[in-house]
Amino acid sequence: MATIYKLYEALNWASSYLEEFNREPFAAELLLRHVLDMNRTELYMNLREELAEQDVKRFKELVTAHTTGIPVQHLIGSEQFYGRKFTVNQHVLIPRPETEELLYYALERCDALFNKDQPINCLDIGTGSGIIAITLKLERPSWQVTGVDISPDALSTARKNAEELKAEVHFLESDLLQAIKKGTKIDVMISNPPYIPHKDRESMSEVVVDHEPHEALFADEEGLILYRKMCEQLPAYMNRPGLIGFEVGAGQGKLVEAFLKKSFPKDETEIVYDINGKDRMVFCRLLPHV
Repeated sequence: MATIYKLYEALNWASSYLEEFNREPFAAELLLRHVLDMNRTELYMNLREELAEQDVKRFKELVTAHTTGIPVQHLIGSEQFYGRKFTVNQHVLIPRPETEELLYYALERCDALFNKDQPINCLDIGTGSGIIAITLKLERPSWQVTGVDISPDALSTARKNAEELKAEVHFLESDLLQAIKKGTKIDVMISNPPYIPHKDRESMSEVVVDHEPHEALFADEEGLILYRKMCEQLPAYMNRPGLIGFEVGAGQGKLVEAFLKKSFPKDETEIVYDINGKDRMVFCRLLPHV
């Protein structure tokens, strides 16, 4: 006879079991909500209800899979970002809270720089699952937004997300700005490129290293090569006034700022710290007349 679980009993078991494998116990709630197709409020309103036998079986399978290192987001197929649900898979980086901060501060600076409803031409380099490009379009519908990525598989995921979220974003396969037509003028460029030095791989969680695409995580030149290349390419494309915004790894702020200052010596650069006090964003505000 199968064991009968109430929801709270299943949660308690899974939380303890995950902790034994050094996994976050909160993953138990996310997995159970996925199995039952419930939001958090619905789950907690039904904690004393009994789980159906097939739901118990599926829940245990997912919990066990997570103990082996498979990310929760891959098991449930999605992650929340800026209040929206995005499809994620093994071809794209799982969205992080730091990138939400990048978007928040970028939009804040754009609102001070451009008129409301001004038709802005915006580029997201290294779009991955499309979270930046899609969020920018949905938050600022008058903008023309393009997302580029070198990975066809990532672009397929981004297009699926744009379709599901009804965001009119143009996606293009490109190595940085290589495929952007000469003469194109960009008002806003936002990028969260790969920035982890290869040497840091050994100290990282296997959940990340074994399941997320390395081309979206690691970069040459101590993680800085793509910033350097973008800063070399951007002067030919950026409009004035304009904004460049990068997410960077902790400790990389001043180095990335130096690349921007070399390419835009008379413009305003700024390092912004995240909620944890780490240098996580670098912005360059292009002045109207230089």
